[in-house]
Amino acid sequence: MIPIISNGNTTKITKGVPDLLDPNILKSARAIYQTYCHFHVKLAKPPIGVAIDRKTHRGQLLFTKRPILLPWENFIPINQIESETY
Repeated sequence: MIPIISNGNTTKITKGVPDLLDPNILKSARAIYQTYCHFHVKLAKPPIGVAIDRKTHRGQLLFTKRPILLPWENFIPINQIESETY
């Protein structure tokens, strides 16, 4: 665990443990990725994941190694999208 000190309070963050993800967000991310794969059969460069809005479930594929997310977005890595089953 990594202790973080802010305003005199200590918060512990567990590194490497993913946050629980809303299954509906994962389902939306999968749909975005599957649509992309359907229209781009030959993938020149595979995406690293999907950035998805937590409220609207609209998202986009990300291709850079260090994506920048907006505060209301979640990043779903491509290996999580491909490995999980419905």
